[in-house]
Amino acid sequence: MRQFADVEVLSRLVRDALGPGCRVVTVERLRGRSKKGVYRFRLEGTRMPGVIVYSWAEAENFWPGEREADPADPFAPASGLVPFLAAHRTLAALGVRTPRIHLADDSRRHYPADIAVVEDVSGGTLEALFETDRPRAANALSELAGTLEVMHRHRSRHYGRVDRLESAQPVSCERRVLDRALRDLEDGAERDARIAAAGAAMRDRLQEWAGRVRPRAEYGLIHGELGPDHVLIDAGGHPVLIDIEGLMHFDVEWEHVFLRLRFGEHYPALARPGLDPRRLDLYLLAMRLSLVAGPLRLLDGDFPDRALMRGIAEHNAKEALALLRPS
Repeated sequence: MRQFADVEVLSRLVRDALGPGCRVVTVERLRGRSKKGVYRFRLEGTRMPGVIVYSWAEAENFWPGEREADPADPFAPASGLVPFLAAHRTLAALGVRTPRIHLADDSRRHYPADIAVVEDVSGGTLEALFETDRPRAANALSELAGTLEVMHRHRSRHYGRVDRLESAQPVSCERRVLDRALRDLEDGAERDARIAAAGAAMRDRLQEWAGRVRPRAEYGLIHGELGPDHVLIDAGGHPVLIDIEGLMHFDVEWEHVFLRLRFGEHYPALARPGLDPRRLDLYLLAMRLSLVAGPLRLLDGDFPDRALMRGIAEHNAKEALALLRPS
């Protein structure tokens, strides 16, 4: 049985961060997080009605038995205060809105895990706003498009996560994606008979499309997993990016493939000219395989929202198989 955060200890940290007049009224652990615990604190006696607490404790991470990660791999699991603060600093320098930090502590003197107390952004997610207030959502989406343009134009001669961006990588972005896709294909085939049956054809298609991609020497700044659920809306209607630990310099086509999948009918507002169609082809199949293998790996453990993960894997398995059909 997992033991999640000690709410009394977290409450003391919140009071220390916001001052002695702060009183904790309620605490709610938010569902759906797989790598860190996210807790909403409702408060009295302070100018803000609430805060969010992030806990990167081991018990909050639902990913079972992850492979030993290459630290140079931008797709290695990004978790903890170091990548969070590096991403926060990078985005703040570009004027990109993220939740304000009230406290950040990785000393383990006050709590046995990396911890951060951040702003509770009041307007919910952009995903929810699409359903409740389309004009306001359209304004936020337009502003998000501008934010992404700023990020994607922030270039680097090297790729990698911003907390590890030090030197040239030994292989190209497209090779990283290909290697990851082949691992995801192997993992997916172990758990889904349809993927196993199509394994040879998928391997050939990945190799073929990777061979068409030409080298590149500069990389944009991308979020990496930016869906409308990772965009909050503040009181002024402005977008606020969350789950930023994986922020990296990489091919912007990787971002756009994910944006297209997650934003669906709303993606045209975020689209941009000049993307490499060969990278888009490769990265789309790789992303589909990642969204099969990742959820199925998560279900090897005790992640509670099992129907959600099965649905994601099922949908993306069908879409991956559809990419093998002649166009």
